[in-house]
Amino acid sequence: MFSLRIQLRPFISVSCKQNPFTRMKKKLIIDVDTGVDDAMAIMVALANPDVEILGITCCHGNTPLENVLKNTLRVLKVCNRLDIPVYRGCSKPLLARKQHAGDYHGKDGLGDVPDPDAPGLDLLQKKNAVQAMVKLVKDNAGEVILVATAPLTNLAVAVQLDPSLPKKLKALYIMGGNTESRGNTTVCGEFNFVADPEAAYIVLDRYTCPTYMATWEFTCRNSLPWSFCDTWLAESTLKADFMKKISSLSRTPNPPVQSVPLSLPIKELEDHHLALLFASRVILAFTQCILYDHTIDCKAQSADYQKEITAGTGFNSCDVYALAAAIDDTLITESEEVAVAVELEGTYTRGMMVVDYIQKLKKDHKAIIMKKVDLEKLKQMLTNALK
Repeated sequence: MFSLRIQLRPFISVSCKQNPFTRMKKKLIIDVDTGVDDAMAIMVALANPDVEILGITCCHGNTPLENVLKNTLRVLKVCNRLDIPVYRGCSKPLLARKQHAGDYHGKDGLGDVPDPDAPGLDLLQKKNAVQAMVKLVKDNAGEVILVATAPLTNLAVAVQLDPSLPKKLKALYIMGGNTESRGNTTVCGEFNFVADPEAAYIVLDRYTCPTYMATWEFTCRNSLPWSFCDTWLAESTLKADFMKKISSLSRTPNPPVQSVPLSLPIKELEDHHLALLFASRVILAFTQCILYDHTIDCKAQSADYQKEITAGTGFNSCDVYALAAAIDDTLITESEEVAVAVELEGTYTRGMMVVDYIQKLKKDHKAIIMKKVDLEKLKQMLTNALK
């Protein structure tokens, strides 16, 4: 095993003009596909006084982009923070067929809970998400932590627009990927990576800044007791009431999992950002992808399956782990540093994250994969979010 335990605080020297007696806030850009767990993550960030959210960029994923935009504004309204800029990002993956997680998050992404007073999309910023991401990082070079809890389409396009972007980031935190070939969307793939495998490949290849990953297996193995969830949602606050309502569907035992087609009809290639990408390896991956016509019937999340994956059932809000780790370096108590990539060509493994424990990939840049978390600190962060 070529792994090691490391301290998660990346050392990067940045100039600071603020009062030396004032604690410097962490500057975050959060890239979301706002479903229930993204909403939780945003609320955790908003509740922390040491965090400054420079902007929230929206991407397709859990639900179509229009819903993601509406949902993000709804979360900000509940938290009385509509002052935070929200940006419209990519509405579809680079090459893959669009898919959503309606069975888990609801068709609208937030549990299909009506909100007649939801903020209008006129509150969105005029600049698109990719342009905003590039500019915000440029204007705050060396200071920005980018937290990605969605498919990585926005990030992949951003690095095409500005190849120097990763060098200007302080760190990148990703919720996505898997380490043991255990899928939650396809047989071997985690949702965010399967939703745009090419984007995930590009990000893991091009973003050479310190990169921290909260993978599917990690979040499952560090789940919280359902008893905590029940107590947490029982708080008598507007935020707790909002969270209880939108998470009702996702807290229902054993939600069904849709079949996910892995074929890619040629007609769906039009207008898929092709001009932005094409390194030869991506072209090769795409060429082989369209030859396949398979559909993976994902194994339903039965009690036995949950036990196999998580070593015990529990409350698991995947996106919160990446966001919480970005806020508090001490939250992660064990991690390993290893090179990673994404499979693009496999009939059954497309979108699976490849973990290079034996260093065959010869990659200089390695990701820091989270292994264990301080659950008491995580509970406190979640509790603070609903106060």
